[in-house]
Amino acid sequence: MFAAYAARIDRDQPLNGLELGDRPAPSARPGWTTVNVRAASLNHHDLWSLRGVGLGEESLPMILGCDAAGVDEDGNEVVLHSVIGQSGHGVGPKEPRSLLTERYQGTFAEQVTVPTWNLLPKPKELSFEEAACLPTAWLTAYRMLFTNANVRPGDAVLVQGAGGGVATAAIVLGSAAGLRVYATSRDEAKRRRAVELGAYEAYEPGARLPQRVDAVLETVGAATWSHSVKSLKPGGTLVISGATSGPNPKTAELNRIFFLELKVVGSTMGDKDELRSLLDFCSASGVRPVIDSVLPLDRAREGFEKMAGGDLFGKIVLTV
Repeated sequence: MFAAYAARIDRDQPLNGLELGDRPAPSARPGWTTVNVRAASLNHHDLWSLRGVGLGEESLPMILGCDAAGVDEDGNEVVLHSVIGQSGHGVGPKEPRSLLTERYQGTFAEQVTVPTWNLLPKPKELSFEEAACLPTAWLTAYRMLFTNANVRPGDAVLVQGAGGGVATAAIVLGSAAGLRVYATSRDEAKRRRAVELGAYEAYEPGARLPQRVDAVLETVGAATWSHSVKSLKPGGTLVISGATSGPNPKTAELNRIFFLELKVVGSTMGDKDELRSLLDFCSASGVRPVIDSVLPLDRAREGFEKMAGGDLFGKIVLTV
């Protein structure tokens, strides 16, 4: 079957390790289901995999891709929950959690196999392309907002780095849930787009906000950390799920954190129940994932190059 896969690890030039071509179709195994992939979306996790983060040489070649929507062996339209392990379903109950592509072959292929427990019905209101955007970036944003930031309608939230998949999802979900969402981006066009998607206002990184916020959603890391901490009201929450600009800020702002009793919460992906709630929320509210572009699987390299260059707003989707 045709697939996009990591053939080599290159920490400096990750796309040098990306190959497109034939790979073995998945084999049947008890408790698992093979899905015919209709659409799959890119995540920064795929670039990190090509750099060898979470993926070792001994696991190559590895089909990339965490997210997908497709049709199962019985003809049902399904969405994949991308976290394998710690469920006792299809794998041992003591197996540590992992994302697809870390231990098991991913979704950038004609077929993928996952534990049957990891499949959820695709709402009829969502296209395959839309549904394929949800299991990683959108689920991450959903958990950040509604589980870990624990915000309520009327609260104010700052989303750093508008344009990325998680940040874009947070703007749309937060606005739909009645939050006052502020956003930042270095790019003027992305700031305008953030406002069009529901952000109350959008600013350049580091700009002073008109009010301190109840929560900050941080995926940028070192470049925006100080601004994130300074933007919180006393007792506010900073939720971090990534650090695309680096994990080590020049100043940790520890004095401000303890004096104002701020909370710093790590957030990774989301569980199956949260994905089910996200699917229900999108189908019932009319909220739809923001899609930057849709490409056929044989043009996957173009999508990777666009994501690596940061020239996108929303998700890049590959169709089979």
